[in-house]
Amino acid sequence: MPVDTEIFRHLIHYSCHLIVPFAFAKLFWGGNWRMAGFIMLATMLIDLDHLLADPIFDPNRCSIGFHPLHTIWAAVGYGCLLLIPSWKWRAVSVGCLWHLCVDLIDCQLGGL
Repeated sequence: MPVDTEIFRHLIHYSCHLIVPFAFAKLFWGGNWRMAGFIMLATMLIDLDHLLADPIFDPNRCSIGFHPLHTIWAAVGYGCLLLIPSWKWRAVSVGCLWHLCVDLIDCQLGGL
């Protein structure tokens, strides 16, 4: 039943992108959880690098390692943001790294 599998895959993917950041925010930034959640949600802007690809969207392409902001070097940069002593920059870091994890999970679920 490939249709059911695809629905499950998309449900997991978008739930992880849209809901889990707020759970992380509540866990890590208690009093600032709403702002931290929205900051992490804003890190989905790293998907703007998809506009550099041709075609822009390919359901059979794994974004990890393909798009510039989805590479190991970008992940190292996002990890370095954890060193900045500011909860806001750490929220950006966690959001970007979580984004890459979610995209990797999506690649695995899609068999890519």
